[in-house]
Amino acid sequence: MVQNKEQNRSIVLAARPYGTPVSENFRMENTPVPNPAEGQVLLRTEYLSLDPYMRGRMNDAPSYAEPVKIDQVMVGATISQVEASRHPDYKEGEWVLAYSGWQDYALSDGSGLTRLGENPENASYALGILGMPGFTAYMGLLDIGQPKPGETLVVAAATGPVGATVGQIGKLKGCRVVGIAGGSEKCNHAKEVLGFDECLDHKSLDFAQQLSQVCPKGIDIYFESVGGKVFDAVLPLLNTKARIPVCGLISQYNATQLPDGPDRMSLLMGTILVKRLKVQGFIIFDDYGHRYDKFAKEMSQWLSTGQIKYREHLIDGFENAPNAFIGMLDGQNFGKLVVRVNNKD
Repeated sequence: MVQNKEQNRSIVLAARPYGTPVSENFRMENTPVPNPAEGQVLLRTEYLSLDPYMRGRMNDAPSYAEPVKIDQVMVGATISQVEASRHPDYKEGEWVLAYSGWQDYALSDGSGLTRLGENPENASYALGILGMPGFTAYMGLLDIGQPKPGETLVVAAATGPVGATVGQIGKLKGCRVVGIAGGSEKCNHAKEVLGFDECLDHKSLDFAQQLSQVCPKGIDIYFESVGGKVFDAVLPLLNTKARIPVCGLISQYNATQLPDGPDRMSLLMGTILVKRLKVQGFIIFDDYGHRYDKFAKEMSQWLSTGQIKYREHLIDGFENAPNAFIGMLDGQNFGKLVVRVNNKD
């Protein structure tokens, strides 16, 4: 049995946000650390992943997954250690990828856990480059984008965990890669560290003109995760039979109404028809979960040989998760956002 000397801190959804989330939408709670029953393990969170999809789960609206209920623990992937085990397949001290959410401790019957070993190197990478974001980049680009040597690939959110990986895989496949990011520091990183051919600051007043200039042969693949004015600039530059994998629309996640201006649906649909565009959304584990092993093997090789570079944005302290999440939605993170829980004595 676990000696309940500590409390289990959890962060729950206190109220649904209207527009941009604020700190009052979250509440910290303290409850006793649970004891595992027969067939269960007690997991202790070491790293918590913060990802844009969580904003959608805060809304009470139909989507590909159930919304978080009021007073329920916020959802999220974690890197956890087995604190205590009454499960025959798991032992104390073992590291796992879990989906424990925003809390120090959680019980599991083993369902959905991925073993990481007893002393994994860079354990938090399973939340990023070797996890959902890296897998999203890999399958979205290779299966939907289908890059070919010499094609022009444009990547939104180019220094985020998905975009940075998309661009680097695109270079490995022989594409000319143009990134889009927020600010000169991120753009310089995309070119100097990640090896992108170009990277544009979407905050520039003449952003659309710049994009046209650096894509003189048009755009063959646009990896979409942002939407808004970035897509507006991309749309007229798309080539016939261009491919658009859609994994997110972060610029719209806090919107409470449609943007001002004319209805552009007819323009979009007309362009899809005339240019025979392929626009496909996807939910990575729902659509491609059966192909994870192939991804993990190839991505691990690319990492070990330095062909793919990866950047984490680590935040220390579980209590800082809400503000870090709010900042991420405003583009304040630089790399994959991970909270190092630091809940040990």
